[in-house]
Amino acid sequence: MTSKDSTSGGQLEPRVNVLGTEVSAVDMAMVLDSIAASIAARNPEYICVVPAHTVMDCRADPALRRIVNASRLATPDGMSIVWLLKLLGYRGVERVYGPDLLLETCRYGLSRDWGHFFYGGKAGVADALAIRLADQYPSLRVTGKYTPPFRPLTSDEDREVIKIINNSGADIIWIGLSSPKQEYWMAEHRSSLDAPIMIGVGAAFDFIAGTKPQAPRWIQHSGFEWLFRLLSEPRRLWPRYRQYPKFVLLVLAQLMGLKKYPNGG
Repeated sequence: MTSKDSTSGGQLEPRVNVLGTEVSAVDMAMVLDSIAASIAARNPEYICVVPAHTVMDCRADPALRRIVNASRLATPDGMSIVWLLKLLGYRGVERVYGPDLLLETCRYGLSRDWGHFFYGGKAGVADALAIRLADQYPSLRVTGKYTPPFRPLTSDEDREVIKIINNSGADIIWIGLSSPKQEYWMAEHRSSLDAPIMIGVGAAFDFIAGTKPQAPRWIQHSGFEWLFRLLSEPRRLWPRYRQYPKFVLLVLAQLMGLKKYPNGG
């Protein structure tokens, strides 16, 4: 496996090639500092959270792989990814999980008066999320929320959404769509939105809002959160998690030098 460094806003984070997807070898503190640097620079960027199923999706979809590899950060959002990076010598790496990242960023940004916009979720989820966050962080500045319909937006609707978000003055746009929808949305809208950072966090909206069950901490750290989620939503998530045995075999082949995956290729 190969690694490289990515630099932005004075920050330096190594990225490791995992089946062609460049995952950032980071911990939560590094990600928060990187977000602060991006906001200070005001240069629009986006962050992806990357569990094993996203790596497999990237392997099957070169366009998605290019999007993830072009991100400001691609955080390790699964214990299998964390364990792999530690095995490769990145001892300080920790899981940067979507719900934890959202909560920690809200807390970290309180003294900096960061404005947060929430895009995604089913009807009522973003509202419930904002209420939960306001209870936890009373001084949190929520600049707006938008729940898209369960269909592609028309050109006029998309322009209106861009206008709403830009007029909100948000510093961070949180995207709560399923993967890979959120990654494609961030890449497509990066140049038209004024906010300096977008972060795709998938089901984090539902977990924090309390509309979907979240695995207990001990299950999250055990590496079996995928099983908890599969049992909760078997029909929706089975196509995602059935890739995991193949992921393990492909990673072993890469580690042993039997298969090479060019960075970004």
